[in-house]
Amino acid sequence: MERYSAGTAMDFVHIAAKLGDLKDEHYRNTLALSTIIELLIDKGLLTREEIAHKAEELDQFMSHPSYPSI
Repeated sequence: MERYSAGTAMDFVHIAAKLGDLKDEHYRNTLALSTIIELLIDKGLLTREEIAHKAEELDQFMSHPSYPSI
């Protein structure tokens, strides 16, 4: 039986670096969204309750796909 080679040590280093980059990008995106939300609230354009309600609504929409699953 032939063993599957998972890759070289450098492959793992590259994967770890990519994951680090994704983590940084995720942080920047989260910070940008949080900043926008806070500014909208500060300006009185939205309330925290409206944002929470819409987030819950969208979460329900995303949790239940409109197509049948097998």
